[in-house]
Amino acid sequence: MRGGDKPLALDGEVLTPADAEYESARTVFNGLIDRRPALIARCANTSDVVETIAYARAEGLPLSVRGGGHGVAGHAICDRGVVIDFSDLHDVRVDVARNTAIAQPGATWFDFDQATQGYGLATTGGLISSTGIAGLTLGGGIGWLMRKHGLTCDNLIGAEVVTAEGDVLRVSEGENADLLWGLRGGGGGLGVVTSFEYRLHPVQKVVGGMVVHPASTARDVLRFFRSLCADAPDNLTLMAALMTLPDGHPAVAIAASFSGPVLEGEQVLEPLRKFGSPLLDEIGIKPYLVLQTSLDSTAPWAVSITGRPIF
Repeated sequence: MRGGDKPLALDGEVLTPADAEYESARTVFNGLIDRRPALIARCANTSDVVETIAYARAEGLPLSVRGGGHGVAGHAICDRGVVIDFSDLHDVRVDVARNTAIAQPGATWFDFDQATQGYGLATTGGLISSTGIAGLTLGGGIGWLMRKHGLTCDNLIGAEVVTAEGDVLRVSEGENADLLWGLRGGGGGLGVVTSFEYRLHPVQKVVGGMVVHPASTARDVLRFFRSLCADAPDNLTLMAALMTLPDGHPAVAIAASFSGPVLEGEQVLEPLRKFGSPLLDEIGIKPYLVLQTSLDSTAPWAVSITGRPIF
């Protein structure tokens, strides 16, 4: 938006409390977060980010950055400050020859997986598909592929970063490598990342899902989980959780993902499926995209998440 009565002129859209879209734009995943920024800058490009940072500095206003808006603590939204909102920047470009992808900072893992799975490729990326790639990457990033391929941040190989001074830096192993080191799980405060470049891995079908047991058997289930992890091959990612079932009953679950050969995965997970008397067994051969969205219903948008189960 150029000119007009807005305090900041951008190629993208600037929202103030007077705009109809302002209320929805300030909403994030955690419904407990209720903050009212002075303006929300929906940046359309890197130049918009530079302009927004300069404006916030000149006005002495707090500045926050909203990627996917999934951060539990709500750091994406600041009170009486300026929000850089990347909602309109969610493209993902895949380089099949190099097994890499460059993603804009407003992309979610659903956006990312849709693009990369078209080529049978993936990288470690979260457990809920509505999570933004930016926050997860800068915070470390767990996911179904982490035993074999590391955390999300381990697969970050490049980035474009705008510093607090407004400088636009290209970051890679060969250029500003110390900043790349900081971005790999550094969390924040190092600049505004305007693009992420990831290493990709061949992944299509996996053997995975969740096995659920009554909470009364938690001690035995978690001991079994510990022994299973001790001998697990690198292709097998395992997680355990104490949870509450939809009917309100407490339970304990072991979730698994095997990203190697399907027949091998079925054999590796056979002990998990035969252990005890599970209430539910969802282990099976499925597309990676199915596994990536299998827990989405447990994380609805904009509700209070205090005390909510992970699964």
